[in-house]
Amino acid sequence: MKHGRTMELPEDFWVPIPLETDNITTLSPFFVPQDHLGGRGLFYGMAAFMAVLSVAGISINVLTIACTAKYKKLRSHLNFILLNLAVANLLVSFFGSSIAAISFACRYFVFGPLACKIEGFTATLGGMVSLWSLAVVAFERWLVICKPLGNFIFKPDHAVACCVLTWIFALIASVPPLVGWSRYIPEGFQCACGPDWYTTDNKYNNESYVMFLFGFCFAVPFSTICFCYSQLLFTVKSAAKAQAESASTQKAEKEVTRMVIVMVLGFLVCYLPYASFALWVVNNRGQAFDLRLATVPSCLSKASTVYNPVIYVLLNKQFRTCMLQMLGMGSGEEESSSTQSVTEVSKVGPA
Repeated sequence: MKHGRTMELPEDFWVPIPLETDNITTLSPFFVPQDHLGGRGLFYGMAAFMAVLSVAGISINVLTIACTAKYKKLRSHLNFILLNLAVANLLVSFFGSSIAAISFACRYFVFGPLACKIEGFTATLGGMVSLWSLAVVAFERWLVICKPLGNFIFKPDHAVACCVLTWIFALIASVPPLVGWSRYIPEGFQCACGPDWYTTDNKYNNESYVMFLFGFCFAVPFSTICFCYSQLLFTVKSAAKAQAESASTQKAEKEVTRMVIVMVLGFLVCYLPYASFALWVVNNRGQAFDLRLATVPSCLSKASTVYNPVIYVLLNKQFRTCMLQMLGMGSGEEESSSTQSVTEVSKVGPA
């Protein structure tokens, strides 16, 4: 396509930085390849990466759901929350990663403006449910191990209620761009869609929406996770100090410490780049930035559909044993060690 050709631009698109290509603002990502943003090799590499995320994310999360449905022993209150996380990850993998893989292969968002809204909404909805589910997991661990409410028992009904709450919070965060508070547009290399944090058009109030997302959908869950896990570490260390000669308690302390570090780092890798970069753009209007920097946070958030199940599900011995059994690769030999591990960690909480 010649650079001098003009084309009417859909309302739901805006190029965030000045580029060298002639008449670039007329080259809509809904109609033509976006080769001016990067080489074909880069687009095809991203397509392959997103395809891997799609296949791996769909596979591991479908397996998680299937295991929970097949094995009754997996239907505990904590595993209900992990199941909710798997459903959210599956939504992002199917609508977000798959569509992005096809679009990167075509080098533009081939599905059109309406599909952009649908993909942006579903990916944001699934991502928000996943985010809040991680906060609920931390909250559940705090209640069960630290026992701040005394003899209160966290039951499956409570877990289901918390899961419902994650979807309500996610809808509160993902619906506004559909009704005029911000909007869903192509982002980064224009092959995936998300909330508009590029523009300053008062019509959409994008800046206030970005601040809302940062506060309600990042700061609050992250604060919850930090508080709950810090209390968990304090409880474990106190128990380990009181039982200094107990090898099992000392082992439990080390395992819980590693678990907390991995979970917090996983959360930060997933959501901090997206939140911080959007916040930087909002507070540095007019400054040029590399579109690759806008693409990386989106890819990291979609990659969470794979590494979150690894952290929260595959590192769960009970889940891992059942998955191996379902795949015909295990005989349940790890069950006793799974029970032993759960017992040791439970002992560190107040009696």
